[in-house]
Amino acid sequence: MARRTPGPDERQRDPERTRQQILDAGLAEFAAKGYAGARVGDIAERAGVNKQLISYYFGGKDGLYRAVGELWWEYESAELQVIDNLPEQVRQYAIAGASHGQSARLLAWEGLAYTGTDGDVDSEERDRRLRQNAELIKEAHAAGRLDSRFDPMMLMLIFLSAANAPAVYPQLVRGLTGETAESPEFIGRFADQLGLVAELLLSEADDTERA
Repeated sequence: MARRTPGPDERQRDPERTRQQILDAGLAEFAAKGYAGARVGDIAERAGVNKQLISYYFGGKDGLYRAVGELWWEYESAELQVIDNLPEQVRQYAIAGASHGQSARLLAWEGLAYTGTDGDVDSEERDRRLRQNAELIKEAHAAGRLDSRFDPMMLMLIFLSAANAPAVYPQLVRGLTGETAESPEFIGRFADQLGLVAELLLSEADDTERA
């Protein structure tokens, strides 16, 4: 079917606002249903636009999915700078994972649908960022500030999984704490606790070295 080009009146109303509405609706639908389950018609309805505008702005469902994925990378580049403090870095990731629950759930859907690198179009950029973020753990390990029994990459995976857990398992948050995973109070306490785990790992290694 040929793509319908929206008329001038549709494009000129507020293109940036329309584009953002579609992105927000796409993130919500993809996070709730995954790529396979999300429907263009449902995204358009949620955004309050004609579904042809999704093709106009993003080239269709696949293009929108890629654009939605880029939102997290943009946020990470702007807000999650790598710092020379492992506990605080872990704390920041916990806050990000809980505060941006839809992105965390989207990542979980990608994992469930993962079939290998051939279909993983964003793997190179994601892998680069993961390795960059793991440098703090590797440096602590190399400097003897982390128990030598820990594998830095395994520990990084543990921290990332924990940071995203509230968004992926909101029912467990409610069951264990009686709070919602989106509650600012819960997010703050959870981030502090995860940061404390990283702090204790480092301090115990220091204590062992002094002994």
